[in-house]
Amino acid sequence: MERKKVLITGGAGFIGGNFVHYMVNKYANYDIYNLDLLTYAGDLTKHRDIEAKENYHFIREDIANHKAIFSLFDKEKFDYVIHFAAESHVDRSITDPGVFVRTNVLGTQVLLDAARKVGVTKFVHVSTDEVYGELDFDPTSFFTEETPLQPNSPYSASKASSDLLVRAYHETYDLPVNITRCSNNYGPYHFPEKLIPLTISRVLNDQKVPVYGNGKNIRDWLHVIDHCAAIDLVMHKGAMGEVYNVGGHNEKTNLEVVKSIINALDKSEGLIEFVSDRLGHDKRYAIDPTKLEQLGWNPTYTFETGIAQTIQWYLDNKEWWEQIISGEYQHYFEKQYSF
Repeated sequence: MERKKVLITGGAGFIGGNFVHYMVNKYANYDIYNLDLLTYAGDLTKHRDIEAKENYHFIREDIANHKAIFSLFDKEKFDYVIHFAAESHVDRSITDPGVFVRTNVLGTQVLLDAARKVGVTKFVHVSTDEVYGELDFDPTSFFTEETPLQPNSPYSASKASSDLLVRAYHETYDLPVNITRCSNNYGPYHFPEKLIPLTISRVLNDQKVPVYGNGKNIRDWLHVIDHCAAIDLVMHKGAMGEVYNVGGHNEKTNLEVVKSIINALDKSEGLIEFVSDRLGHDKRYAIDPTKLEQLGWNPTYTFETGIAQTIQWYLDNKEWWEQIISGEYQHYFEKQYSF
């Protein structure tokens, strides 16, 4: 069987890291290249169990480094590019928008140019439902692929900008692309600053759990493994140039999510501490994934089964998230890859 080369950018992050595991273990005939700059959220310790596999390769590089990226593409001639690499934390984008523009917009443009030069089979750009803006609390309203882009944070604006670049490269240069837009992901290896792992780690340590505003903001939750399966399907069967929404049909308020974790761990809801609301905090996200379902995808996790599995994973893997919180994970690359 012919071997394929797959470049996964941002493969040391949460979703990209899970996708690296998924692809390395599923496709023995694919050489999986994990490219990551290893900024604060980039963690290679999650790949300890696959880094010795023959079809796994790690490259430390900045996607916005034009010279390095073009050299890499010229050398490896990738068949597929699955582009996760992005600054993604909304709070950080409010504090420092420029970093998000450089990585999410300029970095995407560099990758697109390199992919066009070598003639990739497919460029899959992994985006977010946040580019659509916000919905009201009407439970019958959903984001579709035709919903206008109305981003409300520097993060989502940078992602919307990169989405438009990907679309433009398809329309102008006929680059074979797909864009996926997902709802909030959760599951193993989620960086501890995000809502679900933050809540789990703080509750286990009997620490207060901060909840923005009144906690009534609603998100649609998607298990990361369901997301990986969706991207795999789009990579292989997505119609060229099309956008596919990936949603779990698991809408919960932030307060409901926090309470479900507290109750599962048999702790007191007195640990909840309401704090000042985030600037520009979107009220509700909800995705209609019909188009992707028609392609052949359906989520396998309900929120109830997924959150139970996720909580258990964090209980079973305290060493991983404790070394993230302590910052020790940042030394792994130097220890593992120094020559």
